[in-house]
Amino acid sequence: MAGLRLGPLLRYTDGSCATVWVESDGPCTAEVRCADGASGKTRTFRIAGHHYALVAVSGLTPGTATEYEVLLDGARVWPPPESPFPPSVIATSPADGERRIAFGSCRWAAPPAGGHDPVGPDALDTLSARIAADPEAARPDVLLLLGDQVYADEISDATRRWISGRRDLADPPGEQVADYEEYTRLYYESWLDPEVRWLLSTVPSCMIFDDHDVIDDWNTSEAWLADMRATDWWNERLLSGLMSYWVYQQLGNLSPRELDADPLYAAVRESPDGTDALRAFAARADADPASVRWSYRRDFGRVRLLMVDSRAARVLTEDRRAMLDPGEAAWLREQVMEDRDAYDHLLIGTSLPWLLPHLVHDVEAWNAAMCAGERGERWARYGERIRRGADLEHWSAFPSSFDALADLIAEAGTGPGAPATVSVLSGDVHHAYVAEPSWPGRTPEARIAQLTCSPVHNSVPLSIRLGFRFGWSAVARALGRRGPPPPPGAPPPGGGGATPGARGGAPLK
Repeated sequence: MAGLRLGPLLRYTDGSCATVWVESDGPCTAEVRCADGASGKTRTFRIAGHHYALVAVSGLTPGTATEYEVLLDGARVWPPPESPFPPSVIATSPADGERRIAFGSCRWAAPPAGGHDPVGPDALDTLSARIAADPEAARPDVLLLLGDQVYADEISDATRRWISGRRDLADPPGEQVADYEEYTRLYYESWLDPEVRWLLSTVPSCMIFDDHDVIDDWNTSEAWLADMRATDWWNERLLSGLMSYWVYQQLGNLSPRELDADPLYAAVRESPDGTDALRAFAARADADPASVRWSYRRDFGRVRLLMVDSRAARVLTEDRRAMLDPGEAAWLREQVMEDRDAYDHLLIGTSLPWLLPHLVHDVEAWNAAMCAGERGERWARYGERIRRGADLEHWSAFPSSFDALADLIAEAGTGPGAPATVSVLSGDVHHAYVAEPSWPGRTPEARIAQLTCSPVHNSVPLSIRLGFRFGWSAVARALGRRGPPPPPGAPPPGGGGATPGARGGAPLK
């Protein structure tokens, strides 16, 4: 008899249907039964020796919350016996009404050693405890996880010991994840946390990757990628990262209708073993990032969420450098401008912040100009070392993409049909703040803000705290506008254009 290995995760929900993700320890039929009679069932599919199912539940009633249970081959496996948590529910929202959205990024899942947590409280554990203590109180309608759901390059002591039993840690990539099986270990460590497991079973979630889901500074530059591809371990690491992301995160981002139209999902489910099909898909995504779209759209009543891939969709060729490839940028514009009168609030989820402290923004813009060769080849090489060492790879490090997003947001927030708010939701920087942009000679009708919340569970070094506080100051802004001193005879850096500047950074407490 199959058992429940991981999950359930409540993923997609709307007024009448939902999807529930599970991993079992063997092939079986997975079924979800709701107290109100709604249900769904499907056979598991197999990837690299693991068995998964994404159960589509239909027949739900809008504006209700119904308890559910999970069965494998007819035997109930969720909720577990004597669970200390309230029953998991599937809550459906009415077409209109307010929405509560929780978001954040960067959850290092290493368990505390001896009761001491070296990186402080886990925000998801805290949220779970609050909801469990008062199940009838207001709770988030959706949880947006904006990257670094797992850390493939910063493993815990327990995972290090487990990996050392599989291979010699003296061989590359050493104390980092090497393949699909090791990725599964990261998800078990993260999602088997009892509080997090229950939270993800009862609050719908949307996810997108960031660099640590694969490796720190993933796709920083063309030179960085060339260095990685020259190693003998990178290909397996990247393909395993993309494969595991598709299974554990991306599938649940999609609606039942999108899943029905997905040829890869059909191929994996119809095959006795979908590993080869998924691996070929990941290889295509690596060879031609424009052939795959990880970004997606979700509508919650009159709230539109556009979750944007700001990692795999990059153009890294130095003279055409862009955060989004042309097809991805066109998709984003189309989703923003389509039926603007159909939404009152626009959310753009991107793992990397669009607006940074003034000084950080300007340093990234200087560096982009240096790396592009505007001060000569020697300075370009120096700029590349700085770019990697200081993680200068946010939207401001892609000046044309920064400008394009600024123009799109201003256009969306101006004129007839403009939403009440446009919010850019981000994480990554281990800091929490609110920043509002301004445009010279232009005042959009919408209230526009960058909302950054990070980390969910990780350290916040003193250098980051002090750097961000100084970065918002008037002194830092003046330093940034002056720019670095050019070498003798070199022209000043170009680029920049008319871009919005943050009116101020308000740290979140």
